[in-house]
Amino acid sequence: MKKYIAKRFLQLIPILLGITFLSFLLTNAGASDVISLMESNTGTVMPKEQKERLRQEMGLDKPLVERYVIWLGGVLTGDMGESFVSKKPVFSTFLSKLPATVCLAGTSVLLTVALSVPLGILAAVRQNRFTDYLIRFLSFIGNSMPNFFVSLLLIYFFSLKLRLLPVMGSASGGKTVILPTLTLALAMASKYTRQVRAATLEELNKDYVQGARARGVGERRILYFSVLKSAMLTIVTLLALSIGSLLGGTAIVESIFMWDGVGKMAVDAIAMRDYPVIQAYVIWMAAIYVCVNLATDILYRYLDPRIRLGGEGF
Repeated sequence: MKKYIAKRFLQLIPILLGITFLSFLLTNAGASDVISLMESNTGTVMPKEQKERLRQEMGLDKPLVERYVIWLGGVLTGDMGESFVSKKPVFSTFLSKLPATVCLAGTSVLLTVALSVPLGILAAVRQNRFTDYLIRFLSFIGNSMPNFFVSLLLIYFFSLKLRLLPVMGSASGGKTVILPTLTLALAMASKYTRQVRAATLEELNKDYVQGARARGVGERRILYFSVLKSAMLTIVTLLALSIGSLLGGTAIVESIFMWDGVGKMAVDAIAMRDYPVIQAYVIWMAAIYVCVNLATDILYRYLDPRIRLGGEGF
């Protein structure tokens, strides 16, 4: 098992390096250089001599590859540079936004699982009955509505009409997390309910289920100890993708609710062309998906021992 984890991790390192190089290349290939952007963001006009001195101090007169190596060395030691706008270290700014995003991602995933798994199993067990049709209809409606529309509906009813929940913010109490969590969870639960239903139905139609029934095994035991465990492969894959996107920050939802997380930070950085912050966000997204994919592969091993990497054992 340790050999497998080490091999998978080594395979992911070139992917991370490639992503960091591409992000560095793209952010340094714009028509405006860093000094011009800093001048534009601060609203000042620098003399030509001062610009040249700053370029030399920041190493902008060096070749692109050399600058990338220096930048990557700084990233590995926790130095991602300074923000063009706030002049604060990018790494500390990023860390200050991360807890809000982790909190929102955690609550959204928990609510999604709590809704989608029971409803998906219930729809599969009650196939082609009223309960199944109702759950499928509601999941279709929920999956069809974009997040920004759901968020506006929730704000209208729960904040403006009923005045039960605050509209925005992430530092005024636990109630502020409810609306963004509902916005994210409703869409994900609607999509995953259908996937859980399909995976459960597929397992229920397999021969081992028929054999268990012939031996007199109870339906609930078959469902919870055999069918659900096999269907978890599909559920784990879906959750892994969702966790990656949620930890990366859901830009639209965070911006609507003014949730001070990573996604909103990225939107603000893009609007202000704050390239060091954008590069930090790209690295974070790449690291998330690499780690989530590695964790998912390892979890597959425990859910289905037949899975192997390239036909090799663990």
